Amino acid sequence: MDTDEPFIETETRRRRRRSLFRHRRVPVRMLVPNFFTLLGLCAGLTSIRMGIEGRYDLALAAIVFAACLDGIDGRIARLLKASSRFGAELDSLADFVNFGVAPAFLIFNWGLGDLKSAGWICVMIFALASALRLARFNAALDDDKPKWQSNYFMGMPTPAAAIAVLLPLYLDQLGLADIKAQWGLKIVLVYTVFIAFMMVSSIPTYSGKLVGERVGREWVLPIFVVAIGIVAFLFTYPYETLTALTLLYLGFIPASWRNFRDRCEGESAAAAAAAAEAASGASSTAAGPQNGGEQTAGQQNSGRIFTFRPTDPPK
Repeated sequence: MDTDEPFIETETRRRRRRSLFRHRRVPVRMLVPNFFTLLGLCAGLTSIRMGIEGRYDLALAAIVFAACLDGIDGRIARLLKASSRFGAELDSLADFVNFGVAPAFLIFNWGLGDLKSAGWICVMIFALASALRLARFNAALDDDKPKWQSNYFMGMPTPAAAIAVLLPLYLDQLGLADIKAQWGLKIVLVYTVFIAFMMVSSIPTYSGKLVGERVGREWVLPIFVVAIGIVAFLFTYPYETLTALTLLYLGFIPASWRNFRDRCEGESAAAAAAAAEAASGASSTAAGPQNGGEQTAGQQNSGRIFTFRPTDPPK
């Protein structure tokens, strides 16, 4: 019998008895982030319907809209100081539907359905990987880690995976007809499993969570220009923009992993240097009284050697 099982059961019962909100009257500002989360969930469910009906443009637009809402609801909660356990649980459930189930249905109805059971198993693996990734993310929220590590995700986040897994659909809309051939669908099959693996892997990917905390004054206008430009291109050339952003994100993952590894090595080296300095300081402190005693004895001996002592008494 597992010795930790009684403790886990007791802790689970304690958490279930704990109320979601501390006070009987909930401030209105606590409801604002949950409104954006529910709006994103409606977009994800609508995407499933549009994918079943074969209206892939609207289905894709709904997923992108849900991803945009997911990117701002957490920041709104932190700005309004409206974070709650209820909101965190609701956000995880919405992310599973919006970025796990909806993209799986869309990619299956678009082309992987032609592979019959193989395509269905593939999209199931993707959906299950998103659920496992969200569960691991929620379990790691209580872990203590340096602040700079908050700028990285362990594995590919589910919104980015949902946008990246639809890359074959973008290429098909751009006129790449061979992508729906039999050999092309097999490549899509492998690509979908690869994105699922990236979600459950421990490869660090840049998150940019700390970017919104402080922005230099000289970067305010360029950020506005870039953001407006991306939105304009997304509305004018949606498939070209999504293809470019997906390829840019996938190409940036090795750089994120290298940067994270260098930061970890630098932190380990700094910790080792601090430990060595502390050890050397402790050893010098322990050796200090002994050296001081030897120096005092030497001074006494030198005093006895060089001090003039007359042998005859003074007259």
